[in-house]
Amino acid sequence: MWAQEIQCRGNESQIHLCPTSSQKHSCSHDDHQALLCADVTNVRLVGGNSPCAGRVEVLHRGQWGTVCDIFWDLADAAVVCRELDCGEPVDALGAAYFGQGTGPVWISVLKCTGKESTLKNCGSAGWNKTACTHNHDAGVICSGE
Repeated sequence: MWAQEIQCRGNESQIHLCPTSSQKHSCSHDDHQALLCADVTNVRLVGGNSPCAGRVEVLHRGQWGTVCDIFWDLADAAVVCRELDCGEPVDALGAAYFGQGTGPVWISVLKCTGKESTLKNCGSAGWNKTACTHNHDAGVICSGE
């Protein structure tokens, strides 16, 4: 239990980066605070005929963008399907199979092992560092409905 008052500004990526008060507080286990986290979706599928099929789009810096199909494979698709609770990957598609997206092409050359919990945990060539166009937007079909 921390005996300091945590004073987050809201832009910290981790709680230990929040400033704390220099005053000493006498806290007990009766003074616990709770934290409720919102279920934030950073991946969505667009243009498919079910919620578990479509063009892969990722939310980065507050803007939705697409994923380039260079090296896009079933391991990458497995991470998307898992993140969306859509079962197992049936197919990893490229060449804008579900139509071309708009906005930035955020990620290319994904290097997922298939075990990651989110697409953002996969290695890649970097964010917004791609020569891809929307002609190469990646898509996925998952086994879920």
